[in-house]
Amino acid sequence: MNQKLIAIDLDGTTLNDHSQLTPRTISTLESIQKDGHIVMIATGRPYRNSKEFYDTLKLTSPLVNFNGALCHFPDKKDFYHKTLDLDLVMDLLDYQEELGVDWISVEGKKQLYATYKDIPVSEFYPKNTKSTFISMETKLDERPTALSLFMDEDKQEIVRTRIIEKYGNELSIRTWGGKLPCLEIVAPGIQKALGVDEVARFYNIDRQNILAFGDEDNDMEMIDYAGHGVVMTNGIPTLKKIANDITEFTNDQDGLAIYLEKYFSL
Repeated sequence: MNQKLIAIDLDGTTLNDHSQLTPRTISTLESIQKDGHIVMIATGRPYRNSKEFYDTLKLTSPLVNFNGALCHFPDKKDFYHKTLDLDLVMDLLDYQEELGVDWISVEGKKQLYATYKDIPVSEFYPKNTKSTFISMETKLDERPTALSLFMDEDKQEIVRTRIIEKYGNELSIRTWGGKLPCLEIVAPGIQKALGVDEVARFYNIDRQNILAFGDEDNDMEMIDYAGHGVVMTNGIPTLKKIANDITEFTNDQDGLAIYLEKYFSL
């Protein structure tokens, strides 16, 4: 058997527009696993709000969170966990007002901190999300994995430039739009492809036997790295330019499931 590793992004790819797994997607991914292939999640989400999808799909593979900053077997072994320097984190918190940032969230592996007590509900912060208020006086028990700086989209480029000018290669930064626009900060060199490569080597799967599915800028390196990189038809144009293939249907039309059913002749 020619075993494949299938790396799937969640939002805009595997999940529909209501951030749900459809019955068809669940069934298709379960069938692929029963045939002996490996399915893994590679997401920008933290573990706290990707665990339910991992469990629903009955995955046993490592999970990649925070766009590649954390690669782990849930509640077991970490392959790696790349964190931010505590002094840098506290300096950024102190810099918040000067930057004109509305509020900041600080994510540890399992703990969420925020400089705002009433976090807006979204797919990344579902209702009843628990967080701890953070200030310059807060003593953190762990080095954070990621920071998210929330502000209006028209401020993002200016803030991004100022952060890069001040901290340079001490961090990596990505821009997010949508309902809750922010700048995400992680350790230098972080990308999903790091985690996918780690998992592929663990299972002794060659790069040519890796399928990766995504739709956004944070999937770029993973799509490029995979032997067969597939972009959702609802994906961004720059990602489609480097894809080996594009799905016929969107994430809200079971596009991932339909593509895999044809690819594996299910």
